[in-house]
Amino acid sequence: MSGKCFLCPRQCGGNREQKNGFCRSGNLSAIARADLHVWEEPCISGTNGSGTVFFSGCVLRCVFCQNHVISHESFGTEVSDDVLGKIFLDLQKRGAHNINLVNPSHFTDNIINAIESVKDKLKIPVVWNSGGYEKAETIKRLSGLVDVFLPDFKYVSSEISMKYSGASNYFEYAFSAISQMFEQAGYPRFDKDGMMTKGVLVRHLVLPSLVSESKKVIDVLSSNFDTQKLYLSIMCQYFPAHRANEFPEISRRLTTLEYQKVLSYAEEKGITHGFCQQRSSAKEEYVPQFYDNIDFSQI
Repeated sequence: MSGKCFLCPRQCGGNREQKNGFCRSGNLSAIARADLHVWEEPCISGTNGSGTVFFSGCVLRCVFCQNHVISHESFGTEVSDDVLGKIFLDLQKRGAHNINLVNPSHFTDNIINAIESVKDKLKIPVVWNSGGYEKAETIKRLSGLVDVFLPDFKYVSSEISMKYSGASNYFEYAFSAISQMFEQAGYPRFDKDGMMTKGVLVRHLVLPSLVSESKKVIDVLSSNFDTQKLYLSIMCQYFPAHRANEFPEISRRLTTLEYQKVLSYAEEKGITHGFCQQRSSAKEEYVPQFYDNIDFSQI
């Protein structure tokens, strides 16, 4: 990648060689973990685990980010596109049900190159696991390369998205990107073992004190997509991480009543397919361990 970067909605025009853009990323993918991961939805993790690649850097600035060590700081190991492709094949060899690309948007060019380099050898689905804040035209470029889309749909209100993620235009871009994902991949399809092989599974993290915002997200989904086919993962894994304690209203865990209100509202709106979590998942212990220097020379 050369010249100014306009890959994401930030449109910052940063120089990737100098790493001076909003995401502070360079020309090579930066990875903080590549391993089998069992804490995704059952249709993604399965019994063997999802072949998860955690990318460093981020186009959002969520004050409550549980992965802030890699998303907000310079962290991880840079790898060439060729090595990234080899990492995918290594995860497949280890029994991964899929290749799960976590927070991939700012490395789209590298990921496309890596997938294309191993496409004839890669026999498992590729999952695009993103924060939802991306450009629809970027998603179009993934056609034929990504099988499953696993986007967050965080907010509708611009004031709230600005306050907690530094992106007043989050909804505008997320809705457009998710709509494009549905156009390309459709509603979820599963194999005989219940593993998702194609389609879009939308995620929403319920935040404390913000049940009304969660209801707005559900309203948008139920009004624009087929609720009989839509799969929604409503998550309660929130705990006050990073800078969350600077905001009193989100400086606590979610209550059972708050979470139940959101689940009930989704059902009222006709969304009956999807996943919910045990409130015990809201623990720091479930955050994966990340590494700043990984040796991929043996792959």
